[in-house]
Amino acid sequence: MKTSIIQLNEGNISDEHICCGFSDKKCSGGYENKKEWLKNEFKNDYTFKKLNVRGKVFIEYCPIEDSWLPLEGKKYMVINCFWVSGQFKGQGYGKQLLKECIEDAEKKKMNGIIAVSSDKKRPFMSDPKFLKMQGFRIIDEAPPFFKLWGLTFNENAETPGIMQTAKKGISPDKKGISVYYSETCPFNDYYINDSLKKYALKKDVPLKIHKIKSKEDGHKLPIPWIICSIFYNGELVTLEMKPDKYLDKLIDK
Repeated sequence: MKTSIIQLNEGNISDEHICCGFSDKKCSGGYENKKEWLKNEFKNDYTFKKLNVRGKVFIEYCPIEDSWLPLEGKKYMVINCFWVSGQFKGQGYGKQLLKECIEDAEKKKMNGIIAVSSDKKRPFMSDPKFLKMQGFRIIDEAPPFFKLWGLTFNENAETPGIMQTAKKGISPDKKGISVYYSETCPFNDYYINDSLKKYALKKDVPLKIHKIKSKEDGHKLPIPWIICSIFYNGELVTLEMKPDKYLDKLIDK
């Protein structure tokens, strides 16, 4: 049986949960920050659709012209976050949500849909295997492992890509830990401004935090990723918000 899909907007976002972090009390501040971020981005044709269930089953997307990701192109829809987790996997909900995005893009006469992912399944990224099965193909790349996947409706349209500035793959901060993050994820506020700060203090390692506050900030990033990225001595370590296990190996060495 097909489960209904809810689209969030300024009128219902106060009463609806946004899937991630709604039951995690330590992330309550980031949860409210994400809601405020969504309210502002709704004005820029940002779309958040979720399955009408108590869980992480949702998709977020917007026109490339309004995307905070460092991408260039015209008339393409950009998937920001796409997640089907736990008990909801393997039931066709991912296809159902992607179909919503495709239909919206077609109604707006766009040339296709793009999503930043990777060479393999990585945390917080759309599954490239799923994207490939749905007809997406790799249309651009950026170091160390980023792939831009595209589903094209108009073969005559100019192919979008990753901005050259986001193909550096390294941070200009060459000493200690540096992190780039935005309020697009409700987990960031706690894990960066509380957990990571305490970790850096314990390890006696310099920490530099870059908060992405606008589309202009996002377009200056050295990698095509705005949710959360953690670097050590300039090298990308992980996109996860719990980087201790990765950093320990480097710092202790």
